[in-house]
Amino acid sequence: MAVTEKTRVYHNVIGENSVPASTGKTFTVTNPSDTRIELGICQQSNEEDVHAAVAAAKEALPTWREEAAPERGTYILRAAAYIEERSEEYIEQLIKEVGKSYKDAKAEVVRTVRCMRYLAGEAERLKGETVPSWDKEVIGYTKREAIGVVGVITPWNVPLAIAAWKIATALTCGCTVVFKPSSQTPVVSYWLVEAYQAVGLPGGVLNFVTGPGSKVGNALANHPEIKALSFTGSNGVGLAINELIAKRGARFQAEMGGKNPFVVLEDADLELAANHVIAGGFGESGQRCTATSRVIVVKAIADKFIDILVKKVKKLNIGNPLNSDSDMGPVIDKGSMEDILRYIEIAKEEGGELLAGGSQLTEGDHAHGYFVEPTLFRNITPDKTIAQEEIFGPVISIMEADDFDQALEWANQVEYGLSSTIYTNDLERAMKFVNSIEAGFTHVNMPSTYSEPQYPFGGIKDTGVGGFREVGSTAIDFYTEYKTVYIKPHGNK
Repeated sequence: MAVTEKTRVYHNVIGENSVPASTGKTFTVTNPSDTRIELGICQQSNEEDVHAAVAAAKEALPTWREEAAPERGTYILRAAAYIEERSEEYIEQLIKEVGKSYKDAKAEVVRTVRCMRYLAGEAERLKGETVPSWDKEVIGYTKREAIGVVGVITPWNVPLAIAAWKIATALTCGCTVVFKPSSQTPVVSYWLVEAYQAVGLPGGVLNFVTGPGSKVGNALANHPEIKALSFTGSNGVGLAINELIAKRGARFQAEMGGKNPFVVLEDADLELAANHVIAGGFGESGQRCTATSRVIVVKAIADKFIDILVKKVKKLNIGNPLNSDSDMGPVIDKGSMEDILRYIEIAKEEGGELLAGGSQLTEGDHAHGYFVEPTLFRNITPDKTIAQEEIFGPVISIMEADDFDQALEWANQVEYGLSSTIYTNDLERAMKFVNSIEAGFTHVNMPSTYSEPQYPFGGIKDTGVGGFREVGSTAIDFYTEYKTVYIKPHGNK
């Protein structure tokens, strides 16, 4: 593929400088809706580039850490305003680079701005405790201090918002950052860094390095000056990084896979539930860790609900999300598409009844992209592969439970524990679900993908590693350490 004259080259950002990779190599980012369209040329960095970025972050750390915390928050607020003022540009880039629909891309930009504003406010709430001492002459209290230089590794599916909330939290706490985005979505990730540059964030506070995880990611995990590393991505990569981090005792935070249940009971609003299955399962082509993956419906209403759902799914328009009539765009790349199609074949082989979709679209406007039809399977039981493994695509398995108790049992019968939802008007059963579901967060009569920045985000079981939550007031725990202070005003006593 020839590089056009209009294709922008994006450099690494190290300290105050915009620099090419030390390797001299680059890679080209293309549009998953039409791979003939180039979106940018980015740096194929290696360990040497990471070391330079960490050195810049370390140099900037003392001054940034000593800055008044509320003043640090003002940079985040100004960067959020910068993005909001240019929201349509960011929306368009998410559509082109990730394949999101306009609605989903707009939602991510709004979420980005809200997260940044909320987390900027945490700069005024970095509080410790004043605790009474046994000695009446002693004043004792705790204070929070930045942990130091941190690494941030982000995924391609929510490249703007996830990076924004990790980086904003780190900056609020007084940490300096080395940011490695996914190689599939580095352009919009660079635009986030550009927002901070535009509002005068001091050089070295936020550094940006692109390249393969095997080089850049591992170098971050192994670097002795990286005191904490926040990761969002696949379980395999997350667990591999965790092993590297654990060897040197650094702090690690990981948000990984999900296999989120959507329970529908007899008294549910079936139209609403069907609409939210589609929003949660096929929004962003199912490429969200919080996506609805398993629909567990009680048998008494299964036929009626499935009929409603199938009719709605078959009306969805799959196409280039730059077109206003497209309900769902492509998946991110060829490898993801092939994995999704492989799971569809496995489901067929294991006796799943295909109700809708199931194929790659290859004709006309779909010829140069990675389009997979929204796919529904019935006759799925908890032991089936697609009921257990994360597919990360537009595939939903429908399971028919005898009653609420079996639905709850099946909902918990996976290794993941991120999001969940139940649709019912029975408060007693809703609360039993809330109290019994094994998930980091849950919903009643709301999509599995719903979240707000003032509440903690994260999962349990094999979804999360480290025990730290993102966003919400507890997000600062990962990036700070407590210092206990004892003061005796009269030193001669």
